[in-house]
Amino acid sequence: MIPGSRLRHVRERLGLTYRDVERCSYELAGKRGRPDFVIHISRLADIENRGAVPSPHKIYSLAAIYHLNPVQVFEWFEIPLAEHFRDADEILVRNTHLAAPPAAMRLPMRFDPGFDPRRTELLSRMVEAWRDFEGTLFDGQRRFQYGYVGLDDHMMEPLLRPGSLVLIDPSRQDVQNDGWQNEFERPIYFIDIRDRYCCSWCRQENRTLVLQPHSLSPCSPRLLRTPDDAEIVGRVVGIVTRLGRP
Repeated sequence: MIPGSRLRHVRERLGLTYRDVERCSYELAGKRGRPDFVIHISRLADIENRGAVPSPHKIYSLAAIYHLNPVQVFEWFEIPLAEHFRDADEILVRNTHLAAPPAAMRLPMRFDPGFDPRRTELLSRMVEAWRDFEGTLFDGQRRFQYGYVGLDDHMMEPLLRPGSLVLIDPSRQDVQNDGWQNEFERPIYFIDIRDRYCCSWCRQENRTLVLQPHSLSPCSPRLLRTPDDAEIVGRVVGIVTRLGRP
């Protein structure tokens, strides 16, 4: 079914006329302070009957007036908002930056009775039930942020490859100068160095922040003043990377 026909079907089931939708859109536009939310009768007729594609503001208005999920309405118009994280992961860029979180996560809910967590297994064969969880529910209070390690950021290579996605805990901004036993236990930090971001080990000496690269990295250590030249965004607590990437 084409999007306009779906929207017409929903409107008619709700008992709304074109004039009702226009009136409601004016109320929403007044509340939000933007005339872009207004849907005139002629425009609604074009959307329903002539295949016109509404603007994002008008899609939002229709979703609110019809009590629909706006993500679903965007998908009707072949705009897959829920896939943005997966599509973005395929687009490699040079600079390290913060990234939007996924709209949903697929998590195992029930394992096969024979699953032994001590053994290496093919997970897809050991999970009896999967379920989609919204990212906002999985990360209940928006505690974590996501970052992308740019293709030009070689500070932590080969331990952390360029093109990796990292999970950042912004509540852990204090630099730990010692206390680890090996390089895998040493904290990695996501740092805002004003003109860009980077990801590396750190050492704090008063107001001097030392960005320490991996011993096998081609990069050199950097000394920056905090908070003028650099600021810790948070500690990296998770890493997703793909082997075989350039």
